[in-house]
Amino acid sequence: MIERPLDLDAVQAFIHIAELGSFTRAAEAMRTTQAAVSLKLKRLEDRLGCRLIERTPRSVELSARGAGFLEQARALLEAHDRALAVFAGARRRLTIGISDHVAGPELPALIARMNAQDPQLLIEIRIGSSGDLLQSYDRRELDTVIVRLHAGRNDGELLAEEPFGWFAGPGWRHRPDEPLPVATLAEPCGVRVMAGRILDAAGVPWTEIFVGGGVTAVAAAVMAGLGVSALAPRMLPFGAVDVGARLKLPDLPRLPVLLHSRVKDGRSRDALAALAAAFKSAAARG
Repeated sequence: MIERPLDLDAVQAFIHIAELGSFTRAAEAMRTTQAAVSLKLKRLEDRLGCRLIERTPRSVELSARGAGFLEQARALLEAHDRALAVFAGARRRLTIGISDHVAGPELPALIARMNAQDPQLLIEIRIGSSGDLLQSYDRRELDTVIVRLHAGRNDGELLAEEPFGWFAGPGWRHRPDEPLPVATLAEPCGVRVMAGRILDAAGVPWTEIFVGGGVTAVAAAVMAGLGVSALAPRMLPFGAVDVGARLKLPDLPRLPVLLHSRVKDGRSRDALAALAAAFKSAAARG
């Protein structure tokens, strides 16, 4: 018979480790240290009398008992949050801007992560170019933005540095006697400007063949065989091919992703920390 109640912080630590696959990311999500997260997990495992996480130098995986406990752990925290919601006042609101070059296929999972961290938080997300979002942030129209590094800005928290490449559809071939056809985002777009400057510096003739209002549209043009585009592999549909080496195109740099935030409220900051940690994990896998 279990006598002592479970430590909810320890249960939360276990869930973060299991879902993010990393003690480091779990610590970032909880705004604490890796040592503190490890201690919370140990106390929980001691309390339950079994190992929940199998940890090696290269991987973090659920044990069989941990996999069985995960859904129960989630349900426990959800019940706790519902109980607290009875006494909560008006819903808090968090308005986040995310660059279209950053908001990849993981976005639904990232939103779910924030909701799980704080179900009573009203989340509003706007997608746009990094430049436009930073202007809105500076006008205090957004609480937080996640954007590519922008010229003239050296503030913000570094979340990741993502690789970029020249991608095309699987059957696309370039005619050597024609300028390189490039699919880009509409202005203003820092990646568009960067790619054009790098091609010009390398003396590669090019022309815009397609201008899209979002990365999804540009990726669709690439897969339709219109031309190439400078994109992060994480953003690509299955089947896209890196043609940079074959066409002897100049290398593209890794581009930083930065978090800018003025959020002060503790619970909102916890939800934002969970979002940042989840994004880092997604970018590392991509």
